[in-house]
Amino acid sequence: MLTLIKNASIVNEGKIFISDLLIEDERIKQISEKIDVNSDIEIDATGKYLFPGIIDDQVHFREPGLTHKANIYTESKAAIAGGITSYMEMPNTNPQTLTQELLEQKFKIAEEDSLANFTFFMGVSNNNLEEVLKTDPKTVGAIKIFMGSSTGDMLVDDRKVLEEIFSKTPMLIAVHCEDENIIQENIVKAKERFGEDVPISEHPNIRSEEACFKSSSFAVKLAKKHNSRLHVFHLSTEKEIELFDNTIPLSEKRITAEVCIHHLWFDESDYQEKGTLIKWNPSVKKKSDQEALFQALLDDKLDVIASDHAPHTLEEKKNTYFKSPSGGPLVQHALPAMLEFYKNGKITLEKVVEKMCHNPAICFQIEDRGFVKEGFFADLVLVDLEKSWEVTKENILYKCGWSPFEGQNFHSTITHTFVNGHIAYEYGSFDESKKGQRLKFNR
Repeated sequence: MLTLIKNASIVNEGKIFISDLLIEDERIKQISEKIDVNSDIEIDATGKYLFPGIIDDQVHFREPGLTHKANIYTESKAAIAGGITSYMEMPNTNPQTLTQELLEQKFKIAEEDSLANFTFFMGVSNNNLEEVLKTDPKTVGAIKIFMGSSTGDMLVDDRKVLEEIFSKTPMLIAVHCEDENIIQENIVKAKERFGEDVPISEHPNIRSEEACFKSSSFAVKLAKKHNSRLHVFHLSTEKEIELFDNTIPLSEKRITAEVCIHHLWFDESDYQEKGTLIKWNPSVKKKSDQEALFQALLDDKLDVIASDHAPHTLEEKKNTYFKSPSGGPLVQHALPAMLEFYKNGKITLEKVVEKMCHNPAICFQIEDRGFVKEGFFADLVLVDLEKSWEVTKENILYKCGWSPFEGQNFHSTITHTFVNGHIAYEYGSFDESKKGQRLKFNR
């Protein structure tokens, strides 16, 4: 099967250049200024931009056990529409992914249902170290530690367990960092002031800068002590930026960091309009935090942009502060949001591709993905930067049926998404005849 893309403006490795690109079956066969072949499919991409497929290193697709909110099929479909061709899914499902058997069960579901490429993280608790150490670095993205209260039973707060994991595992360790004791102290203070009716505007005071920094600085300290490979998820504060380095190449970093769309887009002033719809852990904080995170992204102290896609039903979200769960759906709108920042002159296309495509592939050592290169898998996204659209209930693809971006007008449109050379999405239509593949890792 030959697919020829003509006259695309390819964005790759810090450059933008007009070229043809030939796909043979699952992989990129040739990139050249002019390719003349008899192809099965030919696409004229004049005026459009061709990106590597987005790799989202943090999503929660809720399967198994929480499928009233989302499942692997529905959320991977939304991801494809958003230009995300590969995702890494978290272990806080039901049951939690704390054994190798449960981990493989999730892979089996994805092999049958996922429209995008996938990997799943092995979860860590205070008492599953033996199972964690069985994780295969070549076929599993990472292990995930919740050093905070986001997932209840998966909170790892045993210092001895953490020391053992950081000293013994060869795997990349991905961490959610918030200090539980500080959070609980802040909850007590909030209840003393407001009673049970705590307003959502208190969320950044409860899940505070101090709670984030204490936990993330501890994780970094452990990683340095044991020379562990650490990746810190969803930075939300200016203070945490000082923990990270931009003086060495990404491929040589032992400690890396991620920032999420919502911490770049929203700040605490948005709670008044959006309420619990933008309740995330860690919390959306001050405007100064938002601005500092964006600058740290541009300065390469923060390495990866992700979604932390974590859907809940609208009924669940539209609840009182303590009853409303944290998290929101984002995979369909993550790339359009970053392209809006490009339109506003805040970031270049080359930097968007670096942070959403190249760097996740480098950080996680993903095999043959994340770049527009001959021989690599043809995970690709075509974008029309001049075609506007509005986020409405009618075009939201998440199973939960809502988005914090409802009413937002985006000025760029994803027209095509290729997964392993297959046109999975084209102008709003899906071809589900081929499924995504399990990611492999060069470790």
